Amino acid sequence: MLYLNEQDVLQIGIEWPAVVSVIRNACQTMDTEDFAQPVKPYLRYRNKKNRIIAMPAFLGGNTELAGIKWIASFPGNIEKGIKRAHSVTILNDAATGVPVGIINTPIISGIRTAGVSGLMIDLWARYNDKTGLKIGLTGLGPIGRLHIDMLFHLLGDRIETVRVYDIRSYDKETIAPEWSDRIEFCTSWEAAFLDADIFVTCTVSDKPYINKPPRKGSLHLNVSLRDYEASWVTHADVIIVDDWEEVCREKTDIEMMHLEYGLQKEQVYNIVQVVADDGMETLSQGKTVMFNPMGMSVFDIAVGGYFLDRAERTAVGVALK
Repeated sequence: MLYLNEQDVLQIGIEWPAVVSVIRNACQTMDTEDFAQPVKPYLRYRNKKNRIIAMPAFLGGNTELAGIKWIASFPGNIEKGIKRAHSVTILNDAATGVPVGIINTPIISGIRTAGVSGLMIDLWARYNDKTGLKIGLTGLGPIGRLHIDMLFHLLGDRIETVRVYDIRSYDKETIAPEWSDRIEFCTSWEAAFLDADIFVTCTVSDKPYINKPPRKGSLHLNVSLRDYEASWVTHADVIIVDDWEEVCREKTDIEMMHLEYGLQKEQVYNIVQVVADDGMETLSQGKTVMFNPMGMSVFDIAVGGYFLDRAERTAVGVALK
């Protein structure tokens, strides 16, 4: 069994097109129903803002792995100088159940999260060939920084500017110098949101605040899931989720849209449908698209398997007996 930590993952390196390809292949495998993914349970105790989530899954196809991600999210850790998220991913050989890998770092979860956003961007960009893109982003924590890195690697010179807002002070040195001339730090979320072609939420907000109409034809990656007011459903021409049963709970924006405005499963698309039909016409130019990913454990298994394979090929990590 191979053990990987954060330094090992960073040594292997993040190749965003490859990560996006892994997630696309996972969707294609899910379309053949060669997967298993029970609804994930949330463990809460004492402070109910904290949670530890068990995320088991099996993925066949080119992956042939089962496993589980055990991820803790304690928002108050930030005030203590501790990372908000901590996770361990265990991978098992699908044929025998033998454990083959342990990945002990939350960065693998962040890579999965940004990679799923990258897949949506890749699909959207096929139908929206605009250059001079204005991108807005709220939340400059680890997930936000991974999204910025992913955006520049996937869209490159098509990006005119990325406008960033965070309620906390942020260290500009965390932004790679090659992107810094196109990063604009804002003093309000509205400044990042208005006129954005692509808008990404990477916060730990537990209350919605986005109540402004979007730029027509924009793409909204609602990664943190609790940022848009329920009435915003009237602005979205197309709503996409990763999994309805997962995302329509836990007081997410989708659940609030369901409870307050009657949004139904039949009215949204899921990411597997979109990938299987190569974007369909749901992402066509002129439509305002909102993507709400709760986070699917199948993607964690796929991305974990990719890094495990890369580690074995490059002799990275520690072999455990």
